Amino acid sequence: MFRTVLGNGLRVLVLANPAVDIVSARFFIRSGSRHETQPGLVHLIASVLSKGTQRRDSMAIAHAVESLGAMLGADGSPDYFQLSIKSLGEDFPALLALAAELLNEATFPAEQIEIERKVTLQAIRSQQERPFTVAYNQFRRALYGEHPYAFAELGTEESVQAIERQQLLAFYRTHFRPDNAIFVCVGPVEPEAVVEQLEAVLAGWKAPAVPLPTPPASAVLIPAQQTVQTVQPTQQSMVLVGYPAVAVGEADFAALKLIGTYLGNGLSSRLFTELREKRGLAYEVSAFFPTRVDRSHFVTYIGTAPENTRTCEQSLRFEAKRLTQIDLSEEELQIAKNKFLGQYALGKQTNSQVSQLWGWYEAIGVGADFDRTYTEAIARLRPEDLRAAAERTFTEPLVSLVGPAEVPALI
Repeated sequence: MFRTVLGNGLRVLVLANPAVDIVSARFFIRSGSRHETQPGLVHLIASVLSKGTQRRDSMAIAHAVESLGAMLGADGSPDYFQLSIKSLGEDFPALLALAAELLNEATFPAEQIEIERKVTLQAIRSQQERPFTVAYNQFRRALYGEHPYAFAELGTEESVQAIERQQLLAFYRTHFRPDNAIFVCVGPVEPEAVVEQLEAVLAGWKAPAVPLPTPPASAVLIPAQQTVQTVQPTQQSMVLVGYPAVAVGEADFAALKLIGTYLGNGLSSRLFTELREKRGLAYEVSAFFPTRVDRSHFVTYIGTAPENTRTCEQSLRFEAKRLTQIDLSEEELQIAKNKFLGQYALGKQTNSQVSQLWGWYEAIGVGADFDRTYTEAIARLRPEDLRAAAERTFTEPLVSLVGPAEVPALI
């Protein structure tokens, strides 16, 4: 892997892969919705970024991309923002020039903001009909309080309605700067040629004299051991039982990822076999542990019939608590590792997947080499490591319920 830093501060990673004639590249901005003060701001920026520059309107940008048969997209997440491009090798310089234009000259046209605002509001209303989304948003609000990790990615109807164009421009001008960005490129390219192309198309992209924005304050998690609840006239209940958990790179990170695989990944996972296959309680059941720069959370959840709500809540608590008391057998541990490592390897087969993974790790501060050290850490885990991580994590459950009737929680 070739690595360098341009004179404007842009960090550059290039991996030459001549196997296929497709170049995939991404610009990562090390600021995401964690840095926003208005819920939904970063999502709206991602929606409007490609809708106008000082040189082209939205149709001209769309035509430029489609005439190349290429792909260009923008996306915001809690810890970073990314602008991604993909094309045949011969078209890559033209597409890279367009991406540079968006990074440096986006205009956020007012009429395009209004169009994307309406689309976002429709999406928010649609999400409100999904019990899992309602329960997860409720869970994060209860856990994170005023920290932006509590925000729904799309924002709320009220917050999105209130976003002004000047707020989009202010975030763009503050955070979209080369010394806050990473460029990752994978494909049939020569690293030195990529650097030359970058220096040519980004000649006007300079880091301002003002310091980088101060990182957001660390998440101060609200003490758990509580239940939050929303009543909805649905045919099923959604039960989330979650716990405060570590940030990326902390000591228990790998162990909790493997526990997530063991509990909730696939038809052979513990929750699926115990609660759906053996007891017939679940419409859907799983577990997940998001990767976050700041304090994260570990969640188990189940969709069930309303009359099973309390049984399911108790069962989710039991399965987490069980891991604090009983070690996985060597066979269970090895199956979980095989599943995790196999799926991880399958998730980086293409140039796009590799550029996404490396850029993500660079953006969240653990570095592209985390791709190797992370899997090595998973492979080294012992049964007692998982039990110790479970003991430190599964202590104070926060329960989020959504369903057709008020069902008293166990707490």
